[in-house]
Amino acid sequence: MALPKRGKPVDDYLIALDIGTEFVKALVGRVVGDEVEIIGVGRVHQELSDMQAGAISDISAVVSNCDKALSKAEQQAGVSARTAVIGIAGELVKGTTSTVRFTRKNPSREIDIEEMGRIIDLVQERAETKARQQLAWELGGKDVEVRLVNSALVRMDIDGYKVTNPVGFQGRDLVVEMYTAFAPMIHIGALERTAKELDLELLAVAAEPFAVARSVVGDDPSAAVSAILMDVGGGTTDIAVVNEGGVEGTKMFGIGGRAFTHGVERELGISFPEAESTKINFSDKKLDESKIKPVKQAIKKTLNVWVSGVELALSEFDKLDHLPNKILLCGGGSSLGMLTEQLETGEWHKELPFTKKPLVQHIQPDEVVGISDKTGDVNDHTLVTAMGLLRVGMDTLSSGGAGDEGTVKDKLNRILRI
Repeated sequence: MALPKRGKPVDDYLIALDIGTEFVKALVGRVVGDEVEIIGVGRVHQELSDMQAGAISDISAVVSNCDKALSKAEQQAGVSARTAVIGIAGELVKGTTSTVRFTRKNPSREIDIEEMGRIIDLVQERAETKARQQLAWELGGKDVEVRLVNSALVRMDIDGYKVTNPVGFQGRDLVVEMYTAFAPMIHIGALERTAKELDLELLAVAAEPFAVARSVVGDDPSAAVSAILMDVGGGTTDIAVVNEGGVEGTKMFGIGGRAFTHGVERELGISFPEAESTKINFSDKKLDESKIKPVKQAIKKTLNVWVSGVELALSEFDKLDHLPNKILLCGGGSSLGMLTEQLETGEWHKELPFTKKPLVQHIQPDEVVGISDKTGDVNDHTLVTAMGLLRVGMDTLSSGGAGDEGTVKDKLNRILRI
């Protein structure tokens, strides 16, 4: 069945589509100056077979779910929008920070935007080669075609002097730190097909942990946010480490809320829907007394594996002297009380380079920079990722909307393709 055609692209509106393992979440945002006001919210449950470890496994079913979620959001917003940002997740999305050193032949010559373009191209090429090698190793030698989805300058030094905007400076030795996220073409192709079926104009595809990082950091260079961001979804856990406002890297592993449900399902010998309901009732302290002990045991087993995944992911950030002492949680899977309790009270952090025990808290919607809710329906941490996608949409519009008259930052952003 053909889906109804959406209206013409409207410059003042953005759609964020967070296609999660458990739910599709759609937000319609109205662009007002440098901010976005959320005016429509839609959420639709996905079936077990629709997604696999954060990636689409049944395009037609996912398209149908997205259409329902979009219809709900557009009905509430009273407008039909087309310009969309879609999130991408899964273990095969590789986000790393590369450090590249350059020695300039003519140190007395001022750095211009063209030279920066050449430097950024070179860093991105090196990062792509590294991402392909990593994927090939993980997939047993199979060569995988990848595409850049997000890129951001983390830090630049000229002759040991840190600069936020290199254009106009002189110097011999340049050190460039840049975050890049690459995803397999098969995953990106599935998202592009989904957008086409929904008659959406795809503004950007964003690595979801990068979107969460953008939601917290914003545009203020003096904010210097340092935190570990964890988005615990239905199928995956996405981690981003932000150090002094720069994204150091992102890691993902395939354990999320559904793994805890499967544990309850096995322990109690009940169906998956019953296990999901039991898990939620346990978390909300509404479970029958006789079931509490076995459910707690089942969740504890999975939790031990999940915490090991967190430790392993964080241990790979070995370029940092120490990890940030703040953990910010979002995503539906982080609603599980035992999960936050384990992060707060467990000894898991002792083998990692923390200077003190990390503080754990959920990201609240009103803490997301530059995004405000006008519906009253965005009231917890489960929609933060979708809000981050709106933030990436704003970044993309502001960097791509400026022509030759744009600022140096706009031009750099266009080169970075953020």
